[in-house]
Formats: sequence, structure tokens, C-alpha cells
Amino acid sequence: MAKDKTASKNKAAKIKKPTLKKKQSKTSKSSGMSLYSNLAYKRRVREDARARKKAEELAKLPKNPILRFFARLRPDRVLRAWFSKEGQLFILKCLAALVLIVIIGIGGLFLYFKKDLSEIDPEELANRVQNTVNTYLDRNGEVLWEDKGSGDYRLVVDGSDISTYMRQATVAIEDKNFYNHIGIDFTAIGRAMYVTLVKKGAVQGGSTLTQQLIKQAYFSDEAGNRDMSGVPRKIKEMILAIEIEKMYDKEQIITLYLNESPYGGRRNGVESAAQTYFNKSAKDLDLAESALLAAIPNNPAVLNPYNTAGNKALISRQHKTLDAMVELGYISEKEAEEAKAVDIMARIQPEEDQYKDMLAPWFVLEVKSQLEAKYGIKTMREGGFTIKTTVDMRAQRLAEAAVYEGSKLFYINGSDNATLVSIDVETGQVIAMVGSVDWNREGYGQVNAATSLLEPASTIKPILDYTPLFVERDGVNYAPGSIISDTNIDAIYCKGTTGKCSLRNANGRFNGNITLRQALAGSLNVPAVKALYINGIDKSLEVAHGLGDKSYCANGETAGLSMAIGGGCAVRPVEHANAYASLARGGVYKDIAYWLEIKNSSGDVIDSWTDSEGTRVVDEQTAYMTTSILSDVEARRWIWGSSSYAAGFYSKHVWTAAKTGTTENGAGKAKDSWVLNYSPVLATAIWNGNHDGRVLRNDSHNVAWRISAAYLDAVHDQVYAADGKWKSGDSIPMPSSMKRQTINGKNDVWPSWYSQKSSGISTEKITFDSISRKKATDCTPAETRIDVNVSKITDPMTNKEIFYASDYDAENEDDVHSCSDKRPTTSIQITGGSTSDDDESGSWEIKASASFGTYELSTYELRVNGVLVKSGSLDKKTETIVYPTSTKPTSVSFRVVDSAGYTTTASK
Repeated sequence: MAKDKTASKNKAAKIKKPTLKKKQSKTSKSSGMSLYSNLAYKRRVREDARARKKAEELAKLPKNPILRFFARLRPDRVLRAWFSKEGQLFILKCLAALVLIVIIGIGGLFLYFKKDLSEIDPEELANRVQNTVNTYLDRNGEVLWEDKGSGDYRLVVDGSDISTYMRQATVAIEDKNFYNHIGIDFTAIGRAMYVTLVKKGAVQGGSTLTQQLIKQAYFSDEAGNRDMSGVPRKIKEMILAIEIEKMYDKEQIITLYLNESPYGGRRNGVESAAQTYFNKSAKDLDLAESALLAAIPNNPAVLNPYNTAGNKALISRQHKTLDAMVELGYISEKEAEEAKAVDIMARIQPEEDQYKDMLAPWFVLEVKSQLEAKYGIKTMREGGFTIKTTVDMRAQRLAEAAVYEGSKLFYINGSDNATLVSIDVETGQVIAMVGSVDWNREGYGQVNAATSLLEPASTIKPILDYTPLFVERDGVNYAPGSIISDTNIDAIYCKGTTGKCSLRNANGRFNGNITLRQALAGSLNVPAVKALYINGIDKSLEVAHGLGDKSYCANGETAGLSMAIGGGCAVRPVEHANAYASLARGGVYKDIAYWLEIKNSSGDVIDSWTDSEGTRVVDEQTAYMTTSILSDVEARRWIWGSSSYAAGFYSKHVWTAAKTGTTENGAGKAKDSWVLNYSPVLATAIWNGNHDGRVLRNDSHNVAWRISAAYLDAVHDQVYAADGKWKSGDSIPMPSSMKRQTINGKNDVWPSWYSQKSSGISTEKITFDSISRKKATDCTPAETRIDVNVSKITDPMTNKEIFYASDYDAENEDDVHSCSDKRPTTSIQITGGSTSDDDESGSWEIKASASFGTYELSTYELRVNGVLVKSGSLDKKTETIVYPTSTKPTSVSFRVVDSAGYTTTASK
């Protein structure tokens, strides 16, 4: 230690020596240089003093490094060090360095996380806060449904449509400094940190309204992270909050916030909350209602008004909101107390089903399904779309009323359900769709039978059988006046089947050689099967699918020849109606349309319907031949009788082509009933049956006809006539290229390509019996024989020759006459005379007598002197005709005909 002191003294002596010399120097120097020298001297003195003090302290410490380290940690030494001038200076330097490090760190973090925000454009925030509700409109703009989805939804309104109370209440409870900060409130952040760290168990947020808006719009999926993993998200929030505050003014920001915030349950945005809870718009909210809604976003899961367990906490927070509004000067204490006194929970509307008040529900949900299939479920559920559909609520209401009218007759056939769907002929647009008898009917009311697969029965015949048959082809061509043989074809129809099989017509008999007009109008089964056989199944399906029945025996499915009468395959009523509409268009198919226009949340049109020429499936003459038959009420009378004119099957006011159908269960029991009809402007499919496929009590069409009658005239008058698109008497005109003429004794419409050469018909003379009108036999008397030119056709299915003559049966022989028949007998008796042999005048009486043979007497002719003097009917058994005359009868003949045509003549 002595050595150290000696060294220090020597060092001090060495330092002082030159200094003293400088002070004693007489050399001339500037005043600045003297000042510098003086300051340097003082600095060296201080350094020497510190060095001596340090040396003295070191001298007091043990020389062993470990012992020296622990000696320095002695409390008195540590305290002296910290509270010394040097210690305080060291602490300040450390703090400054720490602050600098924090600033650099935060800046680095901001730069690091900002790169993750490169794809987020704050200017697009307003576009993100958009309506998530899909709004469905009818073609005239009437709201059908606001689809709020199965998850959260949002309704967006302008700031001017939000109550001032609502804006003030939100600021008061959520961010009192909203109008003063730059997007980040450092005071609030500090307060939140203090509460969270110091008051154990308490948590207080420090986010501004701007930050909350950012979190909801961009980071909702991460919002639940409240530990350290949520720090990056908070930094991103702050970055974007600052940017947002630069781009939007305060009123825009709070409007976006109110449109984005959650208000309990599935409701996002103040408009959705106002409508749901108070059945009013956000602009009409009063003070008490606004305070209640402003309280919800703090904890929407708990404070949801429909969560009764959280109602007490909700009211408490509402009161807190009102107090905060008073504190900020937005309202007076009196107004706050009056608002608190309101029984606000009594105003909350009941929670309701999402489908409540939906118009045309079956149609709307079908549109929804179509859109999800086209654009994807995720896209559609993001919402914000406005869909203007094709449905016309005028027609829809008429359709629903008509189905209701029909339901009053369910008791007649034991049914419980019905459906109706209408297609606009010109466009292919669905204008009405009723999927079941009642949307609210338990079990099946919400099932849409209009889009379900149902067996079409005989309504498939015009589409699958006859229209393809009328197509121009190489070889034999067909038209409504063409002949087809309605005979037993079980051997062909049932070939390859096991068990009981037969093909019969609904009237229970075979009808021989008939025209195709009679066959289709009478809905006969045998001719329909023959038509399918002639066409070929593949060709018929090609036409049927082309016309619009795309689901019928689709994907290679086939039911053999039974598909000709609607068995084994199914159609969707909406497609079936469109197939009939294709006939009304003259053989042109158009896609079914469900919407006219779709706009996104920004109002941009993203999809719209445009009309097209469609696809020609068959020639217009081909389509017209089918239409001509289906609109021929008289042609179906031979089967339907007076029902041919039944209301709903026929209309005096609206020209229509119509077809019925009855599906059977395979055991002869009716299962459902169809009526299809079309006018120049509208095609409609009506189905009636049981929702579970149970058989009906009978095959009555009264329910379907009642629906059709209630709808047909009304929709044409109240929709199409009202819009100037139709007037009574309008019909589908016959193409100018067609001709109406008599062929084979039948006057009918014939296509331009039809000719004797392509008809497959040849002519042959056959002798018929004029009484039975069947082919004559050896026993047919000469007087009833008649030679007739008949048409000879080869049956395309059986290859048998078919002979056809109008009004004669060329298939069967005379069954009236027998070789053992006895003819009637006659006799003549003349009495009286002249006054002289040379006198021609006098008085005579002629008695002509007749007696029946095998058959009863029918008519007679009495001729005197070659002149017919008397004729008429005879008594069935015997009769004598008396004829007095004053002219001498030089010749008398008496001709008698019986009911079988046998003739006997007596002469005298």
C-alpha cells in the first residue's frame, strides 16, 4: 500500500511540473489558448482525484479475484456506488440505451410485420365492410327473401341512416378519446397495461375503435389470441389503424365500425341488430335502444339479448353507457335516467326462423341451390349479392292460391300434395313455382316436388313418342292422319320379362286401325309403345332430352318399351314444363332461367340473363303436329267424352294444348295425376298425389283440373294480358309450309315433306259388306257387297299387313250374314178393274205383303207401272201395304229389305 501511495505522489509531481511552467511562462499567447490550457488542467486534476480514490478503494479489497468480487457486493458499497454521481450517470446512460433499443426494436417489428400487410390496402376497407346478406327479388323488384345464411350476417347502411344516439353511445362506452387520437391511444394502452398487470384477475382493453374495426375486418380469425401469440396481430392492428386514420375521417370510421361490429348471435352491423331486436331501422333507434345495442359488442356472446342468462349484465352495461354519455356531454342526467327507466327488454322481438316471411320459398331456395352450384357455397355465403330472379309474384300468388283451391278436393282421390310450375314460353324463365301444398305442412311442406323426380305417366307421350315419330326421315313418314294399328302386342312388349305382363289401353280394349291423332288425343298405350318402337329408344331419348326432359331415363338408364308410357323413369316437373314450352316455341329448346341479374355488394353486375335463339331440336312442322293434336278437344272426345271439355283440361278463354297422365303402382292402382298445358306464352306442369307415394283412392284428375282451372285464366289475364303480351284467342299458328288435306279419307294437317311415296301406303281393292262394314265373305249377299279402295300398310312392329279404309273395318270379316240365313218373303195381290175391257180407267186395289226371314223387316218400295208410288219402313215381322189406284196397273213391283240387307222383290 505504501508503494502505491509513493507512486501516486510521484505521478502527481510529474503532472504538476509542466503545468507550473506554463503558468510562469512569459511567452505571448492568445486568450483562447489560455482558456483551453486552464480547462485541460482542471480535467487532469479531476481524473487524478478519481484515480487516487479508485486506487484507495482497490487497496482495501482482497487480492483474491473471487473474494474481491463478493466484497464488492457488500450492501454499503453497492449503495454508495448507485447513489454516487458516477452511479447515477451510469443508470441514466443505461436507461437511454434501453429506450433506444426499444425504439429500434419497435421500429424493426413494425417494419417486419408491415411486410405481412403488403396485400392489405387500407383504402379498400370500405369495400370489406359490406352487406353479407343475399337479397332475392322477384322480376319486378319485390323482395322475396333476405338470406342471412346459417352463420353471421351483416346489413350495411350509410352513416346518415344510423341514429346519432347510436354513434354517441358507441363512442362513449368504447372509445372516449375517439375524436382526439390518431388511431392509437397511448394513454389507454398504458392504463390497460396497468390494470392487467397490477390488478390481478382484471383485464382491460386498450384498443381504439379504429383498432377494433381493423381487428373485425382483417383479423377476426386471430382475435381470440390474448396471449403473447397475439402480439403480432396487435402490432399489425396499430400499423393499419394509423394508416386508416390518414385515409378516412372520423365519421367514416365510426360508420364502418357500426356496420362491422357484432351484436350477438348471427347479427353483424347495427342495421341487422336494429331490425332483429327492435323491428326498426338503425336510423330510428331511440336513446335507450342505442345504449343497449352499444353495450353488446363488448361481449356479444354473453350480452346477446336472446341469452337470458346475460340480460342482467346487458342492462348494467347499458346503464354504464348512458352514464358515459352524460360524462361526455352527449345527453343530460335527466335523459339518462329516463332511458334507464325504460323496460328495454320488453321491446326485444322474438327470435324467429330464418325462413319466416320468405316469398315463393320453394323457388328461392332452388335459386340459392343453383347459385351455390355455379359460384360455390363459400362465395355465396360471403353474401352481399342482390339477385333479381325470374319469378313474378303476381303469377306466384295465383299459383299458390290455385294449389290451395285444389287441396280442397284432396278427399276425392285421397291425395295430400300437389305442385305447380310455370315456364315463360318466350324466354324459358320460371315465373311461378309451388313445391308443395303448403310450405308449413309438417314433414314434407318444404320438399320441392317441382324439382323432384316423379314418374310422368302419359304426359311423356307427346315428348318421347309422338314428336320424334313426326320427324322427317328416310323411308316411311308419319303425320296426325297416319294410320296405326291398335292391337295386342304383348308378345313383343313382354318379351324377356318374367311374371305377369300385358299392355292395355286405359279404356280396356284394342281399337284397331286408328289415326295417330286419335291415338295421342285418346292417350292410348299400345300406339304410344309402337311409336317408340318405330323411333328407336335412343332417337326418342335424344329428342326428349333435347326438348328439355333431361332427367328422363338419363345417364344410360332405360326401362325398355315401358318408358313410352312413363314407366320406369322419372322427370322433374320444372324440366317437363320446359319440354312442353319447347313444343310451344315450335321445337326450339331454351335453358331454364332462374335469375335475371346478380349484383355484388358494390353494385357491380356479375351475372345477367340474356335471351338467345335457343337450340332447334325438331322442325316447327313436327312440333306443330303434336300441338295440333293436344289442342284438339274434339279429337279426344271419343275416349274422354264430356270430360274433354272439363274446366282445367280445356278453357273457353285461353287457347291451350293439354295432356293428362296417371301413374300406376304396377297393380292397376293410380298413384298420381298430372296435367300439362301450354299456350303461346306459358307452359305449366301440375302434379297431384301423395307425398310418400301411397296409391290414390281413384284415378280422378279433378284435383289437378281444379288447380289448372283456378290458375290458367287468371295468370293469362292478370299477368300476360296486363303486360300486353297476350290476348284471348291467341293461338299457336300452323306453319305456312304445312298443308291441310284429305289423305286416306282423313282430313288433317300434313307436313310439307309428306307424300304418297314416303307414306309407306299402297292401295288395294277389297270387297266389304255394307251392313257390318267388314270384309265380305262367301255368305255375304250380293246386294250388300261393295268394292272399296283401301290403304295397305305394313305394321312396323309386327310386320303384318294393315288394310285401312275410312269407315270400313279391313281387319275383320262380315259377322252379320250366314249362309243359312233366310230372306224375307213377298207377295202381290191386285183386285178391282175397269168398266169395260177397252177402258183404262176404273178402280183397283193393290195389296203387297211381306214376311221376315232370319232378320226383321226394314224398308220397302212399291212401284206401279214403273213409278215409285209408296215407300217407307215396315213392321218388324209382317206387314201388308195397300195401294188403291184408278189407273190400270199393268206392272207392279214390291221390293223389301230386311235389317241385314237381304232384299226380296215380287213383281206382277
